[in-house]
Amino acid sequence: MANEPETDRDALHTAISPMLSVRDGARAIDLYKRAFGATEVMRITAPDRALVAKLSIDGARLFLADESPENSHFSPESPGGSSVRIELFVADPDAVAARAVAAGATELFPVADQDYGYRQGRVVDPFGHHWLIGKPLNAKPS
Repeated sequence: MANEPETDRDALHTAISPMLSVRDGARAIDLYKRAFGATEVMRITAPDRALVAKLSIDGARLFLADESPENSHFSPESPGGSSVRIELFVADPDAVAARAVAAGATELFPVADQDYGYRQGRVVDPFGHHWLIGKPLNAKPS
């Protein structure tokens, strides 16, 4: 699934959208709505109840799909970890990280001013995906 323009008038711009593999797509959608304020843009459910969905977090797109071992798509729960960290840049990382923890994520390190120029923290969601939540220290409020 590529990032197509929403309408014919929109120009196609190069973009990267993560496709997260999870063991329970419906539960993941619910968590990302509660944790990050995601909105569900699209959902396709197969006859076997496996699903693929497109979500938006303040206009940033991501996709998720149920784990499919027969297609070599595994959730981080299968191998016991993840090689990907998702960076979520937001105006208020403290509030977003607290909301994620309240929704079921586990805090790996709290949001704080980091030596590398970001106010950032890290949570892992119940599906094994690691989220770096932050903003540049010099970012102006929107």
